[in-house]
Formats: sequence, C-alpha cells, structure tokens
Amino acid sequence: MDSKYSDLELAINTLVTEFHQAADNAASMNTTQFQTMIADKLPGFAKSVENEEGLTKVLDQMEVKSGDDISFQKFWTLIDKQAVQLFNATHTEKNTKCNCVLH
Repeated sequence: MDSKYSDLELAINTLVTEFHQAADNAASMNTTQFQTMIADKLPGFAKSVENEEGLTKVLDQMEVKSGDDISFQKFWTLIDKQAVQLFNATHTEKNTKCNCVLH
C-alpha cells in the first residue's frame, strides 16, 4: 500500500485482506478457516475459540448459525465487539468508555 493512506485506512485494508486470504479468496469462510485465522492473526483472542464451546459462543456473537459460513460482515461484527472491549480495558481515563454500536 502507498504511504498516502492513513494508519486507520491501512488497518482496515489489513482486516479485509487477512479475511479473504483466510477464506481462500472467497466471500466467506468456514469455521476451520476462521479458527486458523484467529490463531494466526489474533493470538490474544485465540483462546476464545480453541474449543467447541468457545467457538459456539463467538459464532453466536457474530449471529452465525451452526453450519453456516462466516461472511465478512459477520466477521466485522466480531471485530467491532473486540475493539470496544479492548478500548474499554486499556483506555487510561476511567470516565471514558466506548459506547460504539454497529447498526
């Protein structure tokens, strides 16, 4: 990517690129591809999906039904939730909370 892009634009590009690489350049990925991507690219979150119970909970958060593939839109829902949790956990000002909501 060209340096004319901001860090935020580069981060969004990385999310999209990593998703499609994990999905073998398809529009969606199966749960095995999802678990592999999470283990490789989000190791801090990987423990959440390493067993069937954790995977089911995360799929429920993304509103993915059992046996369905995961679209980028559903993946983005997870990223939103993770970003808000990370912000709230690491932000130094106690009176600042992220109340971001995806519609």
